[in-house]
Amino acid sequence: MSPDSTRPEKPDTKPDDGGLASLIRAERLTQIAFILPAAVFIGWVLGVLLDKWLHQHWIYIVGIILGSVAGFIQIFRLVAASGKES
Repeated sequence: MSPDSTRPEKPDTKPDDGGLASLIRAERLTQIAFILPAAVFIGWVLGVLLDKWLHQHWIYIVGIILGSVAGFIQIFRLVAASGKES
């Protein structure tokens, strides 16, 4: 018998990545933290530009709402993809 055959095999355990998996997880969490504010900011800026171009004063609110919806959709996609991988 070899020394490796005395240890029971655990198919559920993953080999140690040396911290690489935790770094990838931290990067995903950081990405989630920046998606929503960035999307809202971009929607606000586009709304303000449309306000100035069309001589209105209400389109920026629509831009903020659309930006937040787009940010939430992207967050849900990212979380769903993350759930499928693990």
